[in-house]
Formats: sequence, structure tokens, C-alpha cells
Amino acid sequence: MIITDTHTHLYSDAFDEDRAAMMQRALEAGVSRFFIPAIDASHTASMLQLEADFPDYVFLMAGLHPTSVKENYKEELRHVETQLATRSFVAIGEIGIDLYWDQTTLEIQIEAFRQQIQWAKQYKLPIVIHCRAAFDEVFQVLEEEKSDDLFGIFHCFTGTLEQAEQAISYQMKLGIGGVVTFKNGKIDQFINQIDLQHIVLETDAPYLAPKPYRGKRNESAYIYKVAEKLSELYDVSVEEIAKVTTENSKAVFGI
Repeated sequence: MIITDTHTHLYSDAFDEDRAAMMQRALEAGVSRFFIPAIDASHTASMLQLEADFPDYVFLMAGLHPTSVKENYKEELRHVETQLATRSFVAIGEIGIDLYWDQTTLEIQIEAFRQQIQWAKQYKLPIVIHCRAAFDEVFQVLEEEKSDDLFGIFHCFTGTLEQAEQAISYQMKLGIGGVVTFKNGKIDQFINQIDLQHIVLETDAPYLAPKPYRGKRNESAYIYKVAEKLSELYDVSVEEIAKVTTENSKAVFGI
């Protein structure tokens, strides 16, 4: 059984003490494909080192995270542009809009999001969207930029059924992680109304650990708990969840 973690920050300093052991636990749990989102230029070196250490399993994205869109955002975008021109990546992400932490940067967040979407089209890459307290704003940009060659993943989807269907209409898969196991996560109440072909698995490690690990450091091995919960909600085997969601990830990333 092959499980794909479509969104995991394995280069995080949260794993500095036991990264090799953490990777081994994930591999033993059947997780053998790890897709690694970018945050900003300060993390590039550690991402490249992660790829060098685990070349058979790790696939890197390029991008500027919306919470890193600050006064120096143009310089950060130039870094992303240089990265894209220098080597290959599997996606542009994570990109989007986050109004949970700071609403004053909305205008430049939109500008950065739009620019990176345009690079995704130019390089024929999927996008991986970060959206927090900003569904309307993200959907507005997607509506303006939608095209046959714009597709990707709506990472850490936590919206309503209506918002799920709207995201899917823009050729986005829904990234489902630990939140689906939370009592107050809400997506467990409707997710089985969404065809499995629109779902991919993720952890967002080291964040958002699923039950029974909630509140602790998340790691990619725990994605098995997400697969188990979806197995229960869809009334199919864990193996079927792993198989379908891995195929879906291949459809997005091309590998």
C-alpha cells in the first residue's frame, strides 16, 4: 500500500532532532511520497538539503506563503522566480491568502497570489493554495484567473460543502488532513458527499496532528489516521482510500 502525503513541512526545525527516525516511521506506515511546500527564501536551503537526503521520496514546491508576504515581498517573489528558472519543481505552493493573522496585507497578498498563479500557468505547474479566513478573496482571484491550465490542490480544506464544490469547480483537489478527525472539524459531516476523485491526503506536519495525537507534533506517519477516518466516512477500505488518493495526487503533480 502506497500512501501519499501531499503537504508536509519535513524541513521544519521541529524535526531537527529526529528527522531520519521520523522518515523511517512514515515509510514503515506506507507513506513513500512526500510533497514539500515552500514558505519563503529563508527555508530554501533546508528544503534542498531534505531533497538531497531523501531523493527517492521527497518532491519540492516553490512559492511564497501568504503569511510571509510582508514589506520585502517583491524581493521574495524574485527569489521564487529565480528558483523556477533555475531548476524543476512539482508545484507552486503554498500560495494564497491568509487574513487570520494580518488583514492589513490583503492587497499585496492578492498581488503575490496572482503573480504566482501566472507563473504556474507559464511553467504548466499545479498550485497549492493556503486559505485561512479568506475563502471569498481566494475564490475571487481564482475566478479572475481561471483557465484550462490552472489546477491544483486546496490545501487543508476546512470550508463548507458549498465551498468545497466551488473549489472543485476551479479544478482543485481538496487536501484533507487531521481536521477531518476533530470533533469540531465539521468537514467530517459532509466530506463523503464529495466524490473521492476530488480528495488527496495531507498532514501539514508538524502542524494539525490528527486524533489521537491532536495538540502534539504532527508527522507524516500519522496520515494513516486521516486515511482511517476517511475509510470510515466513505465506507471503503483504508487500502482503497490510499490507492485513490495517491492516483489523484499523481494526476495533480504528474509524478
